[in-house]
Amino acid sequence: MDTTMRAAVCVRPGGPDVLEVRELPVPGVRQGWSLVRVMGAGLNRSELRTRQGHSPSVRFPRVLGIECVGVVATSTDPSLPEGTTVAAVMGEMGRAFDGGYAEYVLLPNPLLMPVTTTLPWEVLAALPETYLTAQGALDALDLRPGGRLLIRGGTSSVGMAAASIAHGHGVEVAATTRRLEKAGGLTAAGVDHVLLDEGGPLHTPWSEGPSHVLDLVGASTAVSSLRLVRRGGTVCVAGSLSGWLIRDFEPIAMIPSGTRLTAFHSDDVKGGAGTATLERVVRNVEAGVYRPNIDRVFGLDGIAAAHRYMEDNLAAGKVVMLPGGAS
Repeated sequence: MDTTMRAAVCVRPGGPDVLEVRELPVPGVRQGWSLVRVMGAGLNRSELRTRQGHSPSVRFPRVLGIECVGVVATSTDPSLPEGTTVAAVMGEMGRAFDGGYAEYVLLPNPLLMPVTTTLPWEVLAALPETYLTAQGALDALDLRPGGRLLIRGGTSSVGMAAASIAHGHGVEVAATTRRLEKAGGLTAAGVDHVLLDEGGPLHTPWSEGPSHVLDLVGASTAVSSLRLVRRGGTVCVAGSLSGWLIRDFEPIAMIPSGTRLTAFHSDDVKGGAGTATLERVVRNVEAGVYRPNIDRVFGLDGIAAAHRYMEDNLAAGKVVMLPGGAS
């Protein structure tokens, strides 16, 4: 097996150019951890913020990447033999230890989710963090067929995945975008009503408001989402495109009586907790029920360009990195 690998190292906080592709030793295997050959990794805005220096616990240099898919290269877990296709998300990947922006990654065995599929690597790489978050958020909303869902931040990868899932279960979906040219992608993902968010009051297609709001913008829109949802409805904050903190938040004044505010964090579905859900997602993508919603695929050498693309809010859906290069 190779003794060296290529990896994108974030050398210090800063702009996209602080991501440098370097030759590193392949990590040595230790008890309780297995080596995975990375075949693809979905990119996430949380990695962008870590690169910018907004993750106080992260020490640099660091190989970023909170998710990946690949093949077990060296195993310390008999239930995960070498050659097993696996996915991994969260669990401090790319933060406390090196993550998926590399040709190989050493991961704790409990993070590894075995997957059986013939999907192309770029499609499989687009699914784990995105679809596990979307499904978990919809479960937190307790969304049922016949509901009316508003997705704020609809052209994010999680937003488009949530639209695909909800549409597949008979839910009427509205979703916001700040760029009208992205409307086609939303419609293709299963959105019934595309709403242009220009920063002013948002008008939904339902006079009494949506029954559920999935807020992926987060801090800047959570309070207005509570005003938009119909009385007795539910708002789930599951994204932080606008940051993490809601300043001067007064729950009694800002949450209408009987309306519910909840949240979802994808760390709750890492490892074994998410394996069955990911398998179900993969089957639905294979059957054409869900869409992978891939916007662009970059090679490892294009990682800085990929971050610049995300930072400029150009994507409508998932951005994927393939260490072996874009196909």
